[in-house]
Amino acid sequence: MVVYNFKKMHAVPTAMELIDIVLMRTQRKTPTVIHPGYKITRIRGFYIRKIKFTQQTIHERLTQILTDFPRLNDIHPFYADLCNTLYDRDHYKLALGQLNTARSLVDGISRDMIRMVKYGDSLYRCKCLKRAALGRMCTLLKRQKSSLAYLEQVRKHMSRLPALDPHTRTLLLCGLPNVGKSSFMNKITRADVDVQPYAFTTKSLFVGHCDYRYLRWQVIDTPGILDHPLEERNIIEMQAITALAHLTCAVLFFCDISEQCGYTVEAQCTLFKSIRPLFANKQLIFVVNKVDQQPWETLEESKKKLVEDIIKNDSVTMIEMSNATETNIAKVKNTACDMLLASRVDARVAGNKIKSDLMNRLQVFTPVARDNVERESSIPESVMRRRQQLENKTTPDDEDEIAMLGSKKKKFSRTSNSGYAPTVSEDDGDNQVMEDTEKFKTAREHMWENGGPGVWAPDYREQYDLKEEDWRFDAIPQILNGKNVCDYIDPDIEVKLARLEKEEEQLAKEADAANMEDCESDLDEEEEAAVTAIRERKAIIKKEAHVKNTQNHSVRGRQIRNKPLNKMHEIAVTSSKAIHDKMDALGVDTSKMIERGRKRERAERGRKASRSRNREEKMSDDEEDVDMKEPAGSKTAAKKQKRLDQDLVREEKGSRS
Repeated sequence: MVVYNFKKMHAVPTAMELIDIVLMRTQRKTPTVIHPGYKITRIRGFYIRKIKFTQQTIHERLTQILTDFPRLNDIHPFYADLCNTLYDRDHYKLALGQLNTARSLVDGISRDMIRMVKYGDSLYRCKCLKRAALGRMCTLLKRQKSSLAYLEQVRKHMSRLPALDPHTRTLLLCGLPNVGKSSFMNKITRADVDVQPYAFTTKSLFVGHCDYRYLRWQVIDTPGILDHPLEERNIIEMQAITALAHLTCAVLFFCDISEQCGYTVEAQCTLFKSIRPLFANKQLIFVVNKVDQQPWETLEESKKKLVEDIIKNDSVTMIEMSNATETNIAKVKNTACDMLLASRVDARVAGNKIKSDLMNRLQVFTPVARDNVERESSIPESVMRRRQQLENKTTPDDEDEIAMLGSKKKKFSRTSNSGYAPTVSEDDGDNQVMEDTEKFKTAREHMWENGGPGVWAPDYREQYDLKEEDWRFDAIPQILNGKNVCDYIDPDIEVKLARLEKEEEQLAKEADAANMEDCESDLDEEEEAAVTAIRERKAIIKKEAHVKNTQNHSVRGRQIRNKPLNKMHEIAVTSSKAIHDKMDALGVDTSKMIERGRKRERAERGRKASRSRNREEKMSDDEEDVDMKEPAGSKTAAKKQKRLDQDLVREEKGSRS
């Protein structure tokens, strides 16, 4: 897991870019039109809003920059010293401090200018104050040109730093330049570090990862270190020194015994002794590299003695290795991982959190006497009586009691087991008491004997502490309005209810039989079919006429026909006398108009009568077709003929009138 991710830092704009961003955003997000004729309060609010928006935009941008950059006092010491080495701690803090000061000054300018705009008495003065406020803010931003440029360069460099975790399992490779550190890293990880036959090919820290024992291991390749005082080391060397000083890791010190790196074995041993304080509390492996060019057995005795002295005095593990032939590469990695893993486990075991015993996981309480009074154990009287019964089983009273307990359960007249699951040993009755058998069974045993969990539940009424033990299994009365419901229940209520239901069923059957008799008709099946066909035909004709009359216009009431929409609420005048009186009052002669209306009404009635007559003739023809098989002297035919005659007479009277 990466603790610090510097790649998510936002870009830092230059001073001019920041000014353009602020002013363009102010112009785009705030109103732009104001007139001298507006109220002075509106004019003041217009310019106050612009000043506030500009100040807020600058504040947000500077706050984002200050938040993105890490505080050196809050991050891991490795990153803090690395930033000090690469960017100079003082310069870094000074740049961030200047931006923080600029942010405070912008806020102060905004407060002062807003206070002055509140007393502006004209548009011109408010506008001048607004320009002065924005100008002073922009001037402050221009003065931060160098700080912003420096922070942008720092951000670019920090985004390229290796994303390493200072707290995870780490293998650190160190030594003089060109001794085979990068080649070893390329062998055990998937990293691709540049390897060249000259010194200081690696100029910064490189991170790779490998797996061992199903764990992820972090491998760090450091630049070469030269043997000279700390003050004379450059930035490239100081990165390796910083990693050695602050990371908890296993250190692999590489030594080129073939001296192809350009440094003698004596110089490499001297470097090891000079940086030996940095290896404190770390697992150290002295890797003798390039044994394919110079085997360890054929090495000069003087050089071999120098290496052996280091190994003997410092208790260092030495392993021979060759990157070219891949000799002992896996052994070096496995040994380093095992040593580091063992040290981490030992550190945890030795700590306060984990101990060899389990006392840190347990919380033990030891009772302490509160006074010097001795308190004896208290045995209930019932237990004492039971003990005596078991000791003296031959007395007559005890035999009678035992016989009573072993007999069948005693039944009570007012007991109830409703709501409780019966046990296997109980009889099929609702009013009974659980048997006290000589062999005691737990509730768990009863549960599994009677169906398991959810099927059987213990009868807790046995544990009731009442004045009389016989009361424990009584049915609990239902109280309503302070009275017992059982006192008001008729004992013969069920018999009476059954009798009443039987009587209701008999009445329902008689009513159904009466309805069947009323529905009987004197028509046979053919007549009933003919009547049904006629009724269906009439319904169809009515629907067709209704559709034909209403398909071209909406149906409106007679009272509002032929009236404008704005006078629909007025009562219509339909009689000729009312029309005559109303028009005479207005001075209009209505004699011809009334006569013309009467003629039109008579003509309309004549057309309606003819249409009705034609429709009746058509219906009579249809009925004749339907009633071809109807007997001539039937009652139904006579009724139909009489009804048709009455309709014709009624229509003729209407046409004459």
